[in-house]
Amino acid sequence: MGTNVAKIAEVLGQPLMPWQRLVADVGLELLPDGRPAYREIIAHVPRQSGKTTLTLALEIQRAIGWQTAQRVSYSAQTGLDARRKLLDDQVPILVGSPFNRLVDRIHRAQGSEAIVFSNGSRIDVLASTESAGHGRTLDLGIIDEAFSDFDDRREQAILPAMATRPSAQIVVVSTAGTDASTYLRRKVEAGRSAVDRGLDTGIAYFEWSADEDADPDDPATWWACMPALGHTISLDVVAHARESMSDGDFRRSYLNQWTASTERVIPAAVWDAANRPDAAPEGRLSFGLDVNPERTAAAIAVCSTGDNPVVEIIEHRPGVGWAVERVAALANAHGGFVTIDAKGPGSSLIPDLERAGVRLALVQPAEVALASMSFFDMVADSAISIRRHHALDAASASATRQVSGDSWRWARKGQTDITTLMAATLAVWSATKRQPVSVTPGIVDPWSIPDA
Repeated sequence: MGTNVAKIAEVLGQPLMPWQRLVADVGLELLPDGRPAYREIIAHVPRQSGKTTLTLALEIQRAIGWQTAQRVSYSAQTGLDARRKLLDDQVPILVGSPFNRLVDRIHRAQGSEAIVFSNGSRIDVLASTESAGHGRTLDLGIIDEAFSDFDDRREQAILPAMATRPSAQIVVVSTAGTDASTYLRRKVEAGRSAVDRGLDTGIAYFEWSADEDADPDDPATWWACMPALGHTISLDVVAHARESMSDGDFRRSYLNQWTASTERVIPAAVWDAANRPDAAPEGRLSFGLDVNPERTAAAIAVCSTGDNPVVEIIEHRPGVGWAVERVAALANAHGGFVTIDAKGPGSSLIPDLERAGVRLALVQPAEVALASMSFFDMVADSAISIRRHHALDAASASATRQVSGDSWRWARKGQTDITTLMAATLAVWSATKRQPVSVTPGIVDPWSIPDA
């Protein structure tokens, strides 16, 4: 069915480049019984290669090219990112084309974003949580920007919803990631293995990337791994990117190479040395609570006081509403107070936490910077023990700095959820400062009270 996808792209005004046509032609091959030969299509390409055009053409082909109504779900790093890409990137291309006459309506309300076709097919947004696909039946699931995933939650939302659909397909599209991109790394390894074994069903794997020892300054390297070069990207653009971007960002974005551990703010060896699986917080405890800017996840961390503090993630899961009840139960059971970034996304929970009788300590922006730098120092100096947690590992691997003057804090604007790292940072900052003797429920300044 690749020819149909190519025709759709032409009608959209964005003809397929050779690499896109290859993915469509091979990925949509059919078995004699009419089912797709490949249940899974993985396209691993540099940034700005035309992934949006390809995914949109695949979505439209699925929506209008089958005899029965089809259900298509698109997902990105977060539900907010998926919403923006569907409504801001894909919808304008669709409605500006002749295919607009096949569209019945477009839902833009948050939580129900969808393109509904007159034949009953629909393209909607899938949230990046394991439960997002519950109750749905899917014929095509798109996992875009898979490098941002540190676990399989998006895939686990899609695959069960496809179980009863014999012609269903999942499409994974992404540029290379970092050490934290465990999901994409697994997909790349599975795809390469399928190629090495000569499989011609099940997985269709496509990769354009530079060898690790290729010269990043040589235009010959660029021509060898950038399928959009000479089509939608020029040599001048790549040359400018090489001059202006960091080496790691250029390699990831344009050469589709994985980031080396040495580029981490916290080096992998240092982080691993601080991880002690047998350590456990004991004695007096302090808790840290954080929420991500998209309000799609929250995290709770705990740290013990004393000469050998231990920090661990108690809970990290989708949504925000669950956090108040969980924090209140922990604080009531174990004592201690809960630290929150006073100007961060979690500050909206303060009134509910106060009503629940939780003792709170608010950390102002300047202190968040001090807490971030202090956490870094303690890890580097082996002054703290960390209980390993997959989300915390992912956050520490990809975390970046937000610099202000001579100080810095963990940057929230990144591709990876750092709520676990921020919660741990707040818990450690509180646990390594003076503790209050006794306080009443509500907001307190725990560091103004003398030691017991």
